[in-house]
Amino acid sequence: MDDDVRNIVLGVIAAGLSAAIGWLARTYFWKRRLRRKQAFFGLPDNSESLLVVNRDAGGTELTVMRHDVFALLELSALIKDCNANAQVVAHDAAQQGFGERTEFCVGGPASNRRMAAHLHSLLPGIRVNVDAEPGPDRGAFQIGSERYRLEAGKSEYVLLARLTAGRRDGARPVFLFCGQRAITNQAATRYLARNHERLARKHGNHTFVLLLKVVNSQAYGPDVVELVADVTRAAQAPLPSTEAAPARTSHRAP
Repeated sequence: MDDDVRNIVLGVIAAGLSAAIGWLARTYFWKRRLRRKQAFFGLPDNSESLLVVNRDAGGTELTVMRHDVFALLELSALIKDCNANAQVVAHDAAQQGFGERTEFCVGGPASNRRMAAHLHSLLPGIRVNVDAEPGPDRGAFQIGSERYRLEAGKSEYVLLARLTAGRRDGARPVFLFCGQRAITNQAATRYLARNHERLARKHGNHTFVLLLKVVNSQAYGPDVVELVADVTRAAQAPLPSTEAAPARTSHRAP
């Protein structure tokens, strides 16, 4: 074998080895990234999850708002990426215990009985005004001693929470998307889809409660979202006594 042929053969072998090593490395990092994502969402391969949907607060039938449908689509894509499955359940038909399956609960307590139960049981420091009558505090969030009012289309708030109910492993969490309007629920699911890796690095597989602000939704839809604060501690502590909470209608992200 002359030198030219030997060099060609060695070059082909080296190229093949490099391609194989590159493929193995990409596969390893892809699988590691997938496992981290699955751990954060509590969705191992072929696992089952619940998508708990609300109903239109103005109707008696199970009528899901358009933006809530979009929120469910965002969540369905995340679940599929984890090689898991989803079952859609109406809020008043979901009767599973905590930690049996990962749960994604969408909608405020006025239209989602399951959300109201989660807030009452797990986040006693949060109160949502569910009055049907129009007024300045309709839909307002009280978190600890702070109140966050709704300015429809301009400044709207939504809670994004990952709850483990004290379970140390946090293997099957409940995710809450509790917004003042349906478009804010979609904004929270989109925020989670875009930022889940950063949230996993920061919070691990533990409980967190974030207050998000959707800015000028009438112009930008659900795309412009600011992180107002991590309110985990305030949300888990009992509400302060009957003193009126100051109203807050604008916020800058920290």
